[in-house]
Amino acid sequence: MVIRVGDLETSRRFYEQLGLRFRSEQHGAGPRHLSSEIGGTVLELYPRGTGPSTEGVRLGFVVDDLDAVSSRCQANVVQDGERDGSRIVVVRDPDGHKIELTDR
Repeated sequence: MVIRVGDLETSRRFYEQLGLRFRSEQHGAGPRHLSSEIGGTVLELYPRGTGPSTEGVRLGFVVDDLDAVSSRCQANVVQDGERDGSRIVVVRDPDGHKIELTDR
């Protein structure tokens, strides 16, 4: 999964609050970007100017401690509620992508 961001380091810090860890990569002459593997899925953060917009992308993550994670992202929370008996928190990353968080 690739999302395009305005500032790699700002986005790195945001996603690290969710528990992701990134490594810097560059394929050939392509742009430097960040990559994280989550349960067999790779999430890559690319500079915004290198391809089509990912503005409408919505990601979902299951986290170990929803209260702790949502507290770290408090300024970005757009929804805190329940669905199908489970609590969910939806936040926006620095570029406006919606991220749905649920408890493990």
